[in-house]
Amino acid sequence: MHFDLISCIIGVVAGLIVGGIIGFVAGGSHRKKVAEAAIGSAEKEANKILSDAIATAEAKKKEAILEAKDEIHKQRSETEKELRDRRKEVTRLEQRITQKEEALDKKTNNLEKKEEVLEGKIKTADEKLTEIESLKKSELDILERISGFSQDEAKAYIIKQLDEKLDHEKAVKIKEYEQKTKDEADNLAREIITTAIQRCAADHTSEATVSAVPLPNDEMKGRIIGREGRNVRTLEMITGVSFIIDDTPEVITISSFDPVRREIARITLEKLIQDGRIHPARIEELYEKAKREVEQTIKQTGEKAVIDADVGNVNGEIVKLLGKLKYRTSYGQNVLNHSLEVSYLCGLMATELGIDPRLAKRAGLLHDIGKALDHEMEGTHIQLGAEFAKRYKENDTIVNAIEAHHGTVEPKSTVAVLVQAADAISAARPGARREDLQNYIKRLEALENIATGFNGVERSFAIQAGREVRIIVKPEVITDDKMVTLAREIAEKIESTMEYPGEIKVNLIRETRAFGVAK
Repeated sequence: MHFDLISCIIGVVAGLIVGGIIGFVAGGSHRKKVAEAAIGSAEKEANKILSDAIATAEAKKKEAILEAKDEIHKQRSETEKELRDRRKEVTRLEQRITQKEEALDKKTNNLEKKEEVLEGKIKTADEKLTEIESLKKSELDILERISGFSQDEAKAYIIKQLDEKLDHEKAVKIKEYEQKTKDEADNLAREIITTAIQRCAADHTSEATVSAVPLPNDEMKGRIIGREGRNVRTLEMITGVSFIIDDTPEVITISSFDPVRREIARITLEKLIQDGRIHPARIEELYEKAKREVEQTIKQTGEKAVIDADVGNVNGEIVKLLGKLKYRTSYGQNVLNHSLEVSYLCGLMATELGIDPRLAKRAGLLHDIGKALDHEMEGTHIQLGAEFAKRYKENDTIVNAIEAHHGTVEPKSTVAVLVQAADAISAARPGARREDLQNYIKRLEALENIATGFNGVERSFAIQAGREVRIIVKPEVITDDKMVTLAREIAEKIESTMEYPGEIKVNLIRETRAFGVAK
């Protein structure tokens, strides 16, 4: 940098000299004198500037050299300090390693001493064990001579005695626990079922296969029949039911095994009577309206049943099946009311048992959905109900409960057993099963005749609407031990010869009397 400055100064001076020469040549002699003076002055000035520049450059060079020396000295001092610190750290680590080595040496010496002591103790223990074995053998020899048994024979004899004693005690305990468990289970089951029945009450409506539609007057019958019977033929063809128009005043009877079709026909006929315009075209129009109305009623009824039972979300097709059960009867019992009652009973019993009440209620509600289909499709209501439950992704537990609720399939869960029990309870309520009076009396007489047909039976009584037969036996013929066998034989005879809903309890009574006369 200093040499560049000198070069610049020399360049400036040379330029001035050249300019002066040019001016001199151009300006004549006068100018020559002036130029010579200027050149002299410029040379002096240039020499002065050059000397100053050289002095300044030398000063800055010395200053830079001093600064570099100071920096080198500073870095050397820091490096020496860091090196001293690292040496101290290394020395400290060496001291710690030395201390640990000394401690390990001490521990090794202690372990060697302990091993020596332990070896001595083991040797002493082995000697004592050998002595004990010798004493034991001598004692066993003495015992064998005294008892007359060898060691193996004595061991086998003791084990045999112990096994016999334990077998007897186990048998007694098992019998006690079995009886106790059975008694507790029976009492708990009775309490749960009794509580459920008391807390759940349902109406049982009896419906026939016919519906009666009142007429405002007998003239309406002729209008409904129509010219040459065309109106009534149209009605029967469209609705699929039979219209019975007889001498009964102001009434037309609708007959059909399908309650849904019968209901659509009833609503259609009532709408025709209200409208007054009775002809085939109007019949078809009102039939479609009645059909849509019944379908809407079915849907609303199914949704209400789901809400009343509180079973959560249910597939729309299953909701429709539930709604159809409103128009379905079984033994005179409305199937939808029966399904709701079974659902309530299942929920109550499930709560008492501590299992999921919603799952139990859902199974109870859906157990008879197949009855909405068995008029239209092949198969039993159990098969159809289980098939549709699987189709619409119902829980496997619910499918099994539907399949098992009449005992045709083994129940795989507590919920399935609860559905069986609730179904039997609902069917056993007074009014739930309607039968012809004559058939009812014949069934009770047949039940009593079966019981009295066995040897040793004195009298029999059918009670509880035929759900129990109470039998009084002759004590001189039937002993207490024979009563169990006789009860089983009578029950099997009833099962093989009679048809009945639910189950029949066979109850045998044996009474022994003794007489004495005091004189």
